[in-house]
Amino acid sequence: MPTNALRAAARLTPWLLAAQWFLAGAAQAAAPAPAAATPVAPLVADRHIDAGDLNVGYADLGPADGEVVILLHGWPYDINSYAQVAPQLAARGYRVIVPHLRGYGSTRFRSADTPRNGEPAALATDVIALMDALKIERATLAGYDWGARSAAIVAAQWPQRVKALVSVSGYLIGSQQASRKPLAPAAELQWWYQFYFATDRGRDGYAQYTHDFAKQIWRLASPQWKFDDATFARSAAALDNPDHVAITIHNYRWRLGLAEGEAKYAALEQRLAQAPSIGVPTITLEGDANGAPHPLPETYAAKFTGKYEHRLLRGGIGHNPPQEAPQAFVQAVVDATRL
Repeated sequence: MPTNALRAAARLTPWLLAAQWFLAGAAQAAAPAPAAATPVAPLVADRHIDAGDLNVGYADLGPADGEVVILLHGWPYDINSYAQVAPQLAARGYRVIVPHLRGYGSTRFRSADTPRNGEPAALATDVIALMDALKIERATLAGYDWGARSAAIVAAQWPQRVKALVSVSGYLIGSQQASRKPLAPAAELQWWYQFYFATDRGRDGYAQYTHDFAKQIWRLASPQWKFDDATFARSAAALDNPDHVAITIHNYRWRLGLAEGEAKYAALEQRLAQAPSIGVPTITLEGDANGAPHPLPETYAAKFTGKYEHRLLRGGIGHNPPQEAPQAFVQAVVDATRL
């Protein structure tokens, strides 16, 4: 019968080997290659657990007793944004949880009667429900896009559950009230898809052309990221979830006040509408070629009242830093846990 230490080592070994293989390949390369050009083993959400309204599909890497890091993906991406990040963190001794958000991959609603709700409070509450189901009292949260927003909400409203935060594009907590304010034309243009989704034509178009739409968003959001078809296809499969279109449409319609939320989240949304500060240790990241709508760092720095650092990722990094700059993202997570 193996000891606990041997069992933990056995569980960690595949991820150590994966990280060593990646690092060795990078060291031998004559010049840095785009992330998509490096062969990457896909992340597989081979674990499932009932958590709140969902049966969550998730990947679980690293030692079972390691310090926990939860990585949250964005729209329209999936857990494979962390296909390089997660093994490297596991190799450093962290337990790494990477869930599919509601409406993605192998995550499913437990009841057909549950509203397919994409409002921010619901997505953030999913994170707490997952932590409760896995009996994780406290974790470092890291994310981008929808994942960064959920991580920030949890850090603001449940700070006792968050050791540290890594947030791409900084402070993304918003409200319906804020979303009603018109922007300058150039800024409104960046939100073209939100207005498209407000129409039945947009809903039907997204349902019919989900993969084509997602690839267009990837290209616009990360204009210098030369991902290949295989990299895209690996993540696009997660968008075939039966609830994906409904969750996406509701999310963007809710922001404009065109769709109702659930009453059980109303109090939380009211608190979020006050733009609460975040006091947990935080590192925010921004790519120097982020083509998606995002706030300027100077507009949100004051919202982080604890230990705080902002990092600009140079070299043509776009909206998806964990996949475009995995080494920098890993370092940010490690450094955040030590703030």
